[in-house]
Amino acid sequence: MSELKKVEETEATVLQIRKIGNSLGLILPKELLAQLGFSEGDKLEFVRQPEGALKLQRHDDIHARAMAIARKAMKDYAGTLRELAK
Repeated sequence: MSELKKVEETEATVLQIRKIGNSLGLILPKELLAQLGFSEGDKLEFVRQPEGALKLQRHDDIHARAMAIARKAMKDYAGTLRELAK
């Protein structure tokens, strides 16, 4: 059984947004971090899902750069891509 599945089967954890210095943040319990395989210093990103949920995943610099290049290409060639899709 995957680690993510184990986390989904546990009861919901309620987190409170707190002031941390001049920012706001969430404090994640150590047990939750351990179950998800995250640790201090990891870079995480939230991905908004179509149904309104948020997905939390480890940030990947190479993937982020590749996606930026792909978005730019799709914007630059939007007309061409529309024509090819016909």
